[in-house]
Amino acid sequence: GAYKPELNNRVLLFAHWDTRPNADQDDERKDEPILGANDGGSGVGVLLEIARQVQSKRPNVGVDIIFFDAEDYVGENGSSEDYCLGSRYWANNLHKIGYSANFGILLDMVGAKDAMFTKEYHSMNYASAYMQHVWNIAADLGHKNHFNSRMTKHVGIDDHIPVNEIAKIPSIDIIQYDPETRGFSPHWHTHDDNMDIIDKETLQAVGETVLATVLMEAN
Repeated sequence: GAYKPELNNRVLLFAHWDTRPNADQDDERKDEPILGANDGGSGVGVLLEIARQVQSKRPNVGVDIIFFDAEDYVGENGSSEDYCLGSRYWANNLHKIGYSANFGILLDMVGAKDAMFTKEYHSMNYASAYMQHVWNIAADLGHKNHFNSRMTKHVGIDDHIPVNEIAKIPSIDIIQYDPETRGFSPHWHTHDDNMDIIDKETLQAVGETVLATVLMEAN
């Protein structure tokens, strides 16, 4: 979806709408797909509300929202090349010739109660200035309890990597980090990833932060 497609001053927001085709981290029903309320659904939900807010506030900045498919698909080989198929395809086949944006923000697993979002390694590598900018906005809005200044290397590949490497749009990933597992939360890729773990306060913190970031780009 594109808001003010005629403007060159643009922000790209994206998430994956697909869910895991199998519960590989669960002890039961491993071959069944997960509901993915957090891993997939939460990012989509936040961006749908941001789209509504942008339409209402009418800022003078272009906004593009993309929901990618097949982020969490794993083929027969289990290779990293089997992940992020939608974002890889889009980055190689941009929806508009010559498309670009000032920066991009990926939302992935942004809805769990008391979720912590750290400065993810790849985001800092490709777009550290934008990550710091977003984290500063979160702090100004009173969301430092969610947006932690710690840098972590817990993400192998996510949709922001093809956007950075192929589309050449500096992009960051707002993604949950669990200090106890030193990775993703215990519900990750299990059947516990359902609406019971979703918290409206976390969704609000992420949504307010991203929306404020977008509005600050308006001329």
